[in-house]
Amino acid sequence: MVFADRDDAGRRLAARLGHLRGEPVVVLGLPRGGVPVAAWVARALGAPLDVIIVRKLGVPFQPELGMGAVGENGVQVLNPEVMRDCGISQDELAAVQAREQAAVDARAARYRARQPRQPLAGRVAVVVDDGIATGSTARAACQIARAQGAGRVVLAVPVAPPGWQARIGADADELVCVDTPRGFVAIGQYYARFPQVSDDEVIACLERAATPPPTAQAGASQSAAADPPSRDEEVEPEAGVVRLEGYLTLPEGAPEIVVFVHGSGSSRHSPRNRHVAAVLNDADLGTLLFDLLTPEEELDRANVFDIGLLAGRLAGVTRWLRAQPRAAQAAVGYFGASTGAAAALRAAAEPGAGIAAVVSRGGRPDLARPRLTAVTAPTLLIVGGHDEVVLDLNRRAQAELRCENDLAVVPGATHLFEEPGTLDAAAGLARDWFLSHLPHDPALAG
Repeated sequence: MVFADRDDAGRRLAARLGHLRGEPVVVLGLPRGGVPVAAWVARALGAPLDVIIVRKLGVPFQPELGMGAVGENGVQVLNPEVMRDCGISQDELAAVQAREQAAVDARAARYRARQPRQPLAGRVAVVVDDGIATGSTARAACQIARAQGAGRVVLAVPVAPPGWQARIGADADELVCVDTPRGFVAIGQYYARFPQVSDDEVIACLERAATPPPTAQAGASQSAAADPPSRDEEVEPEAGVVRLEGYLTLPEGAPEIVVFVHGSGSSRHSPRNRHVAAVLNDADLGTLLFDLLTPEEELDRANVFDIGLLAGRLAGVTRWLRAQPRAAQAAVGYFGASTGAAAALRAAAEPGAGIAAVVSRGGRPDLARPRLTAVTAPTLLIVGGHDEVVLDLNRRAQAELRCENDLAVVPGATHLFEEPGTLDAAAGLARDWFLSHLPHDPALAG
C-alpha cells in the first residue's frame, strides 16, 4: 500500500481508530512528520491534538542503544538494565540527560508559545507517527506519555515493518497499524509524497486543531454521549452495479456536501483535492472524494477521458450519497478538476440532478459541450493566470453558460496550482462559492 501523502495516511489510520470515539482521548503527534497524520486522527475522534516531545537517551559509546528517554518538564524514564550492562556512570548519564533535555526544551519553547501542553493524567494517549522504522523514538514517546500520567497508551502508525509489535513490547497498551508490507526498507518508500515537515507546519497544525480540552469535572453523561464534531471514514459508494472506493467526511450536522470529481490520471488520493477538501471541512462543509473508475477500468486509458461515462458514474454515486441516512437531507455541490470538471458540469446538467453549485479548478468545461447551456447550478470557474490555453478554453465555455457564473483567475498559478499560495487561493475561492450558493435548506437546491 502506498499513501498519497501524510493527509491520506492520517485518514486511513483514523478509520482504524473509531473504537476510541467517546473515550477521554488526547492525540499526540511525534514532531515533525507525525503531526499532520495525527491531525486527521484527532479530527476523526473529536479529540484534542498535541505533540509529544521526546529525546532518546543513547548510550554514549553506542548512541543507537537507548538507556532511557526525556520529555517536557523534566520527565524522564530510565532503563536500569541497559545502564548496568553498559556500565554507565552517573556523570555520563547526567551529561546525556542535560544535552537531550536542552533539545526537548528548545523545541517545546517553539511549539508551546501559543498553546500549553495537554494534561494526560487518567486519559488515553494516542501516540501517532508517520511510520515505524526502528521504533526507538515511538517507544520513548509511549514511555514518556505513561510517565506523564496517561491511563492508557495507544501507538498508531500508517506503516511499519512486519514484526514491529515485538520492537515496542509492553511500552504501549494497544498497537494499531494500517499496513505492514514485506520488503520494508524505509518509511518514505510507502508515500507518493513525503516532504520534510517544518516547525511552522507543526505549529499551524496545532493552531488549526486547537479546541478547549475536556474538563475533569465534565459529567459522565456528557462524555459518554458526546459526538465528535466530524466523522471521516472510508466508504464504498455504488454506481449501479459498480462499487468504488472513497472518503466521506461529514462535520457534525453538515447541511451541505461537496462531491469531488478528479481529473485524468488522478484519484481520491489527489493531494490537491484533499487540500481543498480540508479547507471546506474547516468551514463545516462535508466532502466526498471517490475513485470514478475501478482499478480494472483504469487500465483502459480511453475510460479516463470518456466524459459521458464519468458523468454517469458521478450521477450514480450522487444517488448513493443521497440514500445514506446521514446525508439524505444535505444539499450537494460538485468540485471538479481538469476533465473531472467536464464530468461535473455534464452530470449537473441532467434533468432533476438537483445540484446546488459547481466549482471547476483548472478544469475543461469545454469538454461538457453541448450540455453547458443546460447547466442551472451556479458555477465558478477557477483558472491559473499562467495557464493560458486552459484560461482561453474556460472563457469560451463561460460564454455558453446560461446559469449564474463567474470566472476567477488566480495570479501566478499554472495548471496544477503548484506555486506557493496559489492552491490556498483556489481553495478559498471554492469555499466562499459553496458557502454562498449551497442552501441550508436542501429543498431549495433543485
